[in-house]
Amino acid sequence: MNSQTTTLGNGADLGHSRPMFNGFAHVWTPLVPARDLGRKPLSLTLAGERIALFRDAQGQPAALIDRCPHRGVALSLGHVAEDGCIECPFHGWRFDRTGANRHIPFNPQARRETLGATPLPVRQLGELIWIHTAPGTTAPVEPQPPEGLVAPGLRRTLIQRTWACHWTRAMENMLDSPHLPFVHRATIGKQARRRMTPTSTMEVTWEDTAFGGRTRAILDGDDKGGRLEFHRPNIMALHIPIPGRHLRIHALVIPVDQATTRLMVVASRDFAKLGLLEPIFARMNARIADEDRAVVESSQPSEVPPLGQEHSVATDRATREFRRYYYETLRPSAA
Repeated sequence: MNSQTTTLGNGADLGHSRPMFNGFAHVWTPLVPARDLGRKPLSLTLAGERIALFRDAQGQPAALIDRCPHRGVALSLGHVAEDGCIECPFHGWRFDRTGANRHIPFNPQARRETLGATPLPVRQLGELIWIHTAPGTTAPVEPQPPEGLVAPGLRRTLIQRTWACHWTRAMENMLDSPHLPFVHRATIGKQARRRMTPTSTMEVTWEDTAFGGRTRAILDGDDKGGRLEFHRPNIMALHIPIPGRHLRIHALVIPVDQATTRLMVVASRDFAKLGLLEPIFARMNARIADEDRAVVESSQPSEVPPLGQEHSVATDRATREFRRYYYETLRPSAA
C-alpha cells in the first residue's frame, strides 16, 4: 500500500500512511477467548493495529479497526446499539459489522457511503475468536485450526499470559524440544532429564505439512511417540501420547507490538472432564508457561534474527524451519 488513502468498496477509509499488520499480514490468527467478548466492545492490539471487537444484534462477533474515520477516536470506547451497530463515543456515528456507516447525527445530507469504518474478517470457532489480518469483510481462505481447538467432545482449559518480547522468540521457544530438560526440569522435561547422560544424543526431525510442519525429538534413539506441530502462522500443538486418549497442549502466540506478546495456552483432553479438575490443569499449564518466560524475555535481539546470524546446531532443526518461514513469507507481508 502506498501513502495515499485507500477506500474499500463500502467506503471504509483506511487513513494509514504505513502498511497495516506489517510483518503479520494476510493470515488468520486466534485473538481472544470468545467468553471475553460480551455486550461491551473490546479493544485489542494485534501486530501494532488496534482492533475494536463487538457482537452484533445476532450475537455474532464483528471486528473493525479501532478508529472512527471522523476524528480518529477509538470506537471501542463507545457502545453497541440495539440494532447491533457500534456507536462512536464522540459524535455518535454508527457502523455495522461491515464497517458501513448507518447513521450520522444532525447530518442527514452526509454521504454515509463514503464515511465507513475499516472492517476485518472475523470468525468464532470453538472457544476462540479469530481475525484475518487484512481489511475487508471476506478472506481468501478460512481458518484451519488444529483439531484440539475445535473438535466436539473435548474439555479445553485455557490460560493467558503477557510476555515482554517479540512474538517470534516466543513462537520459536514453543517449537524447541532440546530446552525441555533444562527450563522444565521439574515439569514436562523431568523424564527426559532422568534419561539423558553426558553422551546422549537427540535427533530432531522435521516434516513439511499442508498446515506448516511436524517435528519429533528422539532421545538416544528412543521415540516415545510425542510430537510437535507448527500450524502457520503462530500455533504450536503438542501431542502427548496416551494410548486411546486425546491430550494436546496448544500454544497460541499472538503479536501485540514489537516488544509485547500475548500467549494463550489451551489444553484439550477427552478424559478427566469434571469441572472440579479445571483448576489443576490450569495451574499446571500456567506453571509450565511461567517457567519459559524469563528465559524468552532475556533473548537478544528481541526478534529472531535471520538464518546464519546466530549459531545453530542439528537439534535446532525445527526452529530453523520457523525462521525460514518467517523471513521468507511472513516478515515481508503487509496489508
